[in-house]
Amino acid sequence: MAATIPDPQPGTHPADEAGRPPSDRASRVEAHGIDHIGDEERHGHPRQLFSIWAAANVNYLSLVTGGALVLMGLSLWQALAVIVVGNLFWLLTGLLSISGPAAGAPSEVITRAIYGVLGNRVNNAIVGWMISVCYFALNLAAAATAAFSLVEKAGITANTGVQITVVVVIAALTLAIGVYGHAMITRLYLPITLVLSAVFAVVAVPVLRHTDFGHTPAEPLSGIGLWSVLIAGVTLIGSGPLSYTTSADFSRYLPRTTSSKAVVGWTTLGGFVPGVIVCSLGACAATAVDMSDPQTGLEQILPVWFTPVFLLALVLGTIAINALTSYSAGLALQAVGIRIRRTRSVLVDGTAAVSLTLYGLLISNFLDTVSNVLQLTVVLLGPAMAVYATDILLRRNRYDGPALMDETPGSRFWYTAGFNPAGTIALAGGVIAAALCVNTLYTGPVAQALGGVDVALPVGIVVASVLYTALTRVSGRVPVRS
Repeated sequence: MAATIPDPQPGTHPADEAGRPPSDRASRVEAHGIDHIGDEERHGHPRQLFSIWAAANVNYLSLVTGGALVLMGLSLWQALAVIVVGNLFWLLTGLLSISGPAAGAPSEVITRAIYGVLGNRVNNAIVGWMISVCYFALNLAAAATAAFSLVEKAGITANTGVQITVVVVIAALTLAIGVYGHAMITRLYLPITLVLSAVFAVVAVPVLRHTDFGHTPAEPLSGIGLWSVLIAGVTLIGSGPLSYTTSADFSRYLPRTTSSKAVVGWTTLGGFVPGVIVCSLGACAATAVDMSDPQTGLEQILPVWFTPVFLLALVLGTIAINALTSYSAGLALQAVGIRIRRTRSVLVDGTAAVSLTLYGLLISNFLDTVSNVLQLTVVLLGPAMAVYATDILLRRNRYDGPALMDETPGSRFWYTAGFNPAGTIALAGGVIAAALCVNTLYTGPVAQALGGVDVALPVGIVVASVLYTALTRVSGRVPVRS
């Protein structure tokens, strides 16, 4: 028996002129949740994935992280090198996305093959839902801060009532996209990408004009100190693509015969290109203005008339990110085993995120606490993505979508008491290994031995992948088709 209330079944009406079935049209609320997408409903081209990921990465956060690298003590050229290396993790996001067309299912369901039916519920509760809601709240808070400035510039005092209204309106726009679902995202994200690209192109002109291309810190880093910051910088940039362990959610409607290389390529380029460009603008800006307060710093070099446009773009970019987050979090809530329609699960996620945002903005420093905790998410997300990617390679990306829908004890993915020991142990081992190497909110013993160098990301990924490969082969569970 499925653990969720099935979403409304698609009708029998023919596909439209673009080949979209009624179940996946922008004008209609998406009919599917975590259920299987049949071959007759598959459509689209992998190039559509480019704008989906680009719209989510031409944003304020990328500017901030790029600027942070220079604030950490790197020279401009060192920061640019770190930006390129960190964004290479989009290759992993691209690899995970090929499982969508193969299975006709979202990542939240495909990972039943890795962790088992019950083990996957735990995985979705933590990796899929809890972390997503926290990211939603943090991004919403960032968008609200920009919107507060915009309201003040319009001559309206941003008192408590106005702030609550702003947060709710931004969240409502975001959740509307998430509720309408896949087709709406596909339809909207190309124009959003074009608009945001135009805005950031204008931003680039004054930024590059003021950039000190020979910038080096007053006291250049060297030795262990330099390596520590370089690796921390790669981890900071890489945490972006690593947070998208659900990339199959947005590729699952593509035909089963879609080229895997094309899916990997368009997904990777959609994240990598804007990630490198916008992060680099942030790094360049940090050589000219104080990027510890990016919004105020950038306003010093932007044309006065353009500031409101820039603030609106920050809000739009955050809506694009959070719509993807709310969509996947809604699927994760279904995959946890809660009997709820996808449309309602998205609203539940939004309600939780809005509550956290308002609590953090108006009552306490809760969001600061959550932000600090999320610095540690790479300890979990790195190994989680590594295990998922390794499973795809071991199975040669051959997934039986209908079989993945079976959550009964008779399912081939029930394994041992509902858990796959290989996936569970590999993830736990990777997380433990990464936790021993971390140097953020605390310093692990391995980081201490290395003089403060944080190697949690590479260690977690390698340990998790090696463990999963070894345990899967020992158990004999490396099926040609799962």
